[in-house]
Amino acid sequence: MRHSTRTQPALAAGLAALGLVAVSGAAAHAGVADVEGTAGAQSILGQPEAPRPAFYEPPADISGTPGQIIRSADAPLLLDPLKLSASTVSATRVMYSSTDRLGRPIAVTGTIFVPKTAWTGPGKRPVISYAPGTQGMADRCAPSRQMAEGFEYEGIFAAGLIAAGYAVAMTDYQGLGTDGSHTYMNREVQGRVVLDMARAAKSVPGAGLSDSPVGITGYSQGGGAAASAAELTSTYAPDLNVKGVVAGAVPADLGPVGANLDGSFFVGFLGYALIGLAAGYDIDMAPYLNEAGATTLKGIENTCVLEVTKYAGTKSSTLTADGRPLTAYFDEEPFKSVLADNKIGNRKPAPPVLVTHSLADDVIPYSVGRAMAKSWCEKGANVRFRPILAPTHIGGALPTSTDALLFFKARFAGVKQLSNCWALS
Repeated sequence: MRHSTRTQPALAAGLAALGLVAVSGAAAHAGVADVEGTAGAQSILGQPEAPRPAFYEPPADISGTPGQIIRSADAPLLLDPLKLSASTVSATRVMYSSTDRLGRPIAVTGTIFVPKTAWTGPGKRPVISYAPGTQGMADRCAPSRQMAEGFEYEGIFAAGLIAAGYAVAMTDYQGLGTDGSHTYMNREVQGRVVLDMARAAKSVPGAGLSDSPVGITGYSQGGGAAASAAELTSTYAPDLNVKGVVAGAVPADLGPVGANLDGSFFVGFLGYALIGLAAGYDIDMAPYLNEAGATTLKGIENTCVLEVTKYAGTKSSTLTADGRPLTAYFDEEPFKSVLADNKIGNRKPAPPVLVTHSLADDVIPYSVGRAMAKSWCEKGANVRFRPILAPTHIGGALPTSTDALLFFKARFAGVKQLSNCWALS
């Protein structure tokens, strides 16, 4: 696939994209048989996948060792708008192994940044596994591909971590860039690919990261992936020395988030959610949709985040076969069980977690993030919950990025986080 021409400045694109981050996604493969390789691969809606660059084609056989690098290459990317370039940072594009929701091996791509300056902090240079926010559904939206063309808004926030001396490893997630549909907002696989991205970074030859401590951060979709990784660390990746996790604007409960989106400027992301859940759990959406609904979801499946705004204001009741809103199905099977399976907050995180959320978040309700943090506190986790006063979903992004720098500096220095769970009781 080729990128469409874009005229928005990188910063404006980034802020706009953050405003569109919500619930959603799609999944790793079209069906049970479509796990490895791309021959005959289709999306969950039956659309044939467009050709992709050779680097993104998975091998026929994928290693079952999570985090193993399958292939790597110098990334054709300069973060020059952020004054970070090849003279100060090495960038490596990787394809690495991970596992899908059912534990089957999958290939995932991403980018690893390592500062060329010497690390001057305590111990070894840390690795931050960076979970990006909403990119879109089409393969051309993968962060590693957009960075190569200078359009990846997450570079704005990753730059601060790189400037602080950390190695940053940013996943593309399952099915974004590689074969199959993107598993956006499928809790378990998002957490796994973030943890395996850290494993891959620690194994880059010559990077000196093999003994590095690990931090994890993300906002919105990335906040969900980071929060899921926090819950999975002790069981899926006990080998990683995870010192702490920052999870901002977490869409921890997809039901309330979806209800908030329907008919709004962000309704396209309700479509992302339905596509993602259907793909992740092999649900046939055809019986639920009328002709307009089928056409709309297929269109949404081919968008990057800024492009999906053309669906703004659509009421999902105009897309269904029975005239009910799509969110009405959330209380019925199979969606009821799927949403319950993807709720974040039911498992105690092992590392300390900083949770942030804007009080005036217009995309992911503040109550959703607070409820997740409260649930973790009740399970005995070390949680610090930070309400953000800046308005809107966009408004919470920059304060979260600033908080992350302070959080990681303290954690990597061995300072214990002081929980404020008492404030959530």
